[in-house]
Amino acid sequence: MKFLVTGGAGFIGSAVIRNIIENTNNEVLNVDKLTYAGNLESLKEISQDSRYKFSQTDICDRAALDQLFEEFQPDFVMHLAAESHVDRSILGPGAFIETNIVGTYQLLEASRHYWSNLNKDRQETFRFHHISTDEVYGDLDGTDDLFTEDTSYAPSSPYSASKASSDHLVRAWHRTYGMPTIVTNCSNNYGPFHFPEKLIPLVILNALNGKELPIYGKGEQIRDWLYVEDHARALYKVVTEGKVGETYNIGGHNEKQNIEVVKTICHILDQLRPQESHQSYENLITFVKDRPGHDLRYAIDASKIYDELGWKPLETFESGIRKTVEWYLNNQEWVDHIKSGEYQSWLNQQYKG
Repeated sequence: MKFLVTGGAGFIGSAVIRNIIENTNNEVLNVDKLTYAGNLESLKEISQDSRYKFSQTDICDRAALDQLFEEFQPDFVMHLAAESHVDRSILGPGAFIETNIVGTYQLLEASRHYWSNLNKDRQETFRFHHISTDEVYGDLDGTDDLFTEDTSYAPSSPYSASKASSDHLVRAWHRTYGMPTIVTNCSNNYGPFHFPEKLIPLVILNALNGKELPIYGKGEQIRDWLYVEDHARALYKVVTEGKVGETYNIGGHNEKQNIEVVKTICHILDQLRPQESHQSYENLITFVKDRPGHDLRYAIDASKIYDELGWKPLETFESGIRKTVEWYLNNQEWVDHIKSGEYQSWLNQQYKG
């Protein structure tokens, strides 16, 4: 089978592609614009495989998409290409509207044109899988509830609003045109090859460099943490076995406060890479002004994907976070290569004001 994966040079997309190439006999076309967070080094170990191809293409370029569909003839589209950082969406929402909404529209239309011209058998097996986030549901502040597939949307940031918009487009294309679409909404991912603007890699790398570990507010925000390789397995199962028109929530069953996550990383580093001063990395923790509209709690009910498709995470947070810290300790060259001038400039301004 042939998989067209958008955003395949990103954190989750690269995990999906590695999973497919390493564990199946399928072919993959990686379609990625290679913006600041796209890094082909994340695919180095499978890049020479004859079943893997790469195209540097913007999903907003309809003509280029049409050509890729015609040449590659995919059986599945897995759409992960997105602007995904909340802080960046607050500073500059335009790119999120363009990529996450307009880009999804262009990809849907290219897919619909391609799908409508397939023979009946291939039309029935074709799938368009849209990968989204739990942030579209908004905030669970003050409740013990979990996000289910029926939870109403209430996005809080330009990022989550743009993802909510793209989710609605995908479902509309299924309802209106009969496109065989599936949507998944996932909790916070972590693991190897994670771009160091997100909490976990930022804390690991700042600690190793003796820099402050900035935490928004009091660090009381709660997230459900999902190891990225568990997520990649779930996505493959959904696109190949999931029911058309359905939504599946994917979570790690690991609710943690941000401050707890940071302290856990510090304790692991204290064991694996102790400071010369013999002080704990916890001494580097600093609290900074909270960002606007910061949701307090996200939590996924992943019972549907377990009951219907038999997926559950293999990693606990404790096992996954240790693997993640060890990976960053052992892959400093990858870290050095992705720290571009653009990233450094953004990082210097991130916590000002």
